[in-house]
Amino acid sequence: MFTTEGKKIIFTEKAPKAIGPYSQAIRTKSMVFTAGQAGLDPATGELVEGGIEAQTRQTLTNLKHVLEASDSALNYVVKTTVFLKDMNDFPRMNAVYAGFFPKDPPARSTVAVAALPKGALVEIEVVALLESLHGD
Repeated sequence: MFTTEGKKIIFTEKAPKAIGPYSQAIRTKSMVFTAGQAGLDPATGELVEGGIEAQTRQTLTNLKHVLEASDSALNYVVKTTVFLKDMNDFPRMNAVYAGFFPKDPPARSTVAVAALPKGALVEIEVVALLESLHGD
């Protein structure tokens, strides 16, 4: 059900709970806008071990679950924004990222930041279309 503002709050237990006053995602009638996700284990709320590769993998897995709860999927992502604590991690993050978007990858911006919540090495947010409107 949509609110009078035309938006629906998305929540799934398969992704980490918000650690502040924000939603995991907002769904409109045609798009999904996610909050930034980090490499947090949804069960513990703690960062996964294994460095940038493991955190990138968990981050994108978390986003996959949020998108699925929103009637979307990774293949409907049109734009991502990647926040890296250290731009030297770009090649290793990029290798993992490429595995999640093997065909027709979305537009992307990548920026270096001074710090991320909980000491994360990477955070990613996405904008996606709804699967029900564009089912393959």
